[in-house]
Amino acid sequence: MSRWSLNAEGKVSLLEFLRKLVRTPSLSGKEGGIADLVIEEMRRLGYDEARLDAAGNVIGRIGPADGPALMLNSHMDTVAATAPEAWISPPLAAEVHEERLYGLGACDMKGGLAATVYGAALLAQQRSALKGPIWVTAVGLEESSEGTCTRVLFEEDGLRPAWVVIAEPSNLQVARAQRGHVEMQLTVKGKSAHSATPHLGENAIYAAARLVFGLEILAEQLGDDPFMGPGVLAVTDVRSHAVSRNAVPDLCTLILDRRLTVGETESSALLEVQRIITREGVPAEVRVIEETVTTHTGKTYRARRASLPWVYPERHALVQAMTQAARDVGLRPGAMCWSFATEGAYTATIAQVPTVGFGPGNPALPHTRNEYVEIEQVYTAAEVYAALAVRLLGTS
Repeated sequence: MSRWSLNAEGKVSLLEFLRKLVRTPSLSGKEGGIADLVIEEMRRLGYDEARLDAAGNVIGRIGPADGPALMLNSHMDTVAATAPEAWISPPLAAEVHEERLYGLGACDMKGGLAATVYGAALLAQQRSALKGPIWVTAVGLEESSEGTCTRVLFEEDGLRPAWVVIAEPSNLQVARAQRGHVEMQLTVKGKSAHSATPHLGENAIYAAARLVFGLEILAEQLGDDPFMGPGVLAVTDVRSHAVSRNAVPDLCTLILDRRLTVGETESSALLEVQRIITREGVPAEVRVIEETVTTHTGKTYRARRASLPWVYPERHALVQAMTQAARDVGLRPGAMCWSFATEGAYTATIAQVPTVGFGPGNPALPHTRNEYVEIEQVYTAAEVYAALAVRLLGTS
């Protein structure tokens, strides 16, 4: 048992808090109920500060207001439940089966959120020895616009941590890399005509089909990296427009989801698609999606759906500290790369703050039916966060 171990009462309290989180709906832009629960729990646990910012992010602090800061970052929102009628228990029931808590968002990422809140609280009695604050932050809109609300923490709230830990699921492994993410809209133009005389028009769907075939070939030829893995391209949505059901469509829009590996950029991803358009001679244009997103407090932000990949070497000081903290509580963690996007899209690449990932839960489970988190992993993650703070902020 480590010096940061949760006692029996703490484990019961943490599990009950997690169940409350899972039972509270929190789709993107509707995280107000979760935010209230987190602030209430922080205050109950004796945080020095627990508040809501203008964008609806939760900001909690243990330790002095000044000095080098560690940020434990989570998101509060979830996607909608996949086939809820087919779950072993209702998605918001937060039932426990065989030491696993099942429910929407249990893995992605309310388990990690609960662990950060309790991990920092483990050091509440040692706050006077901390050289700087532990900031526990919980943001919204991650599922729809990763990085947008964490940007607010930095650029509006003025938080400037020295280190960031993203508590997304990693199976208690150290995530030292993340693939980039670009969402593109490909618009194909045609010419309307009556479907009884289609030769008088130009069918936008047929033209789009030629591009889809080229995109499928491109997806098999993308770059690869021994650690980060391959680049990925998927067509995730197809919609057409016609004046009626018996008219040739004059417009077809595709949504492309592109995951970037080492050496790939937003510009290179766009250029690859543009080359297919040019080769096929199709009247089409491609652009990165930009959209307005709204927080649960009503604040609006312009979000550009593009982020670069990031990776830190095994010898990086934060990677080493995270690894040693996990060992302090009896783990033997390996290193991994997240294939999905996280708030690290902002902290690591734009803010340029050393960032790693570490959290409870299997990273293959988010957005799946019967999502769950291993309860013991949640307890362990909390202890590791406390151990990391000790290493970085120098408690005695």
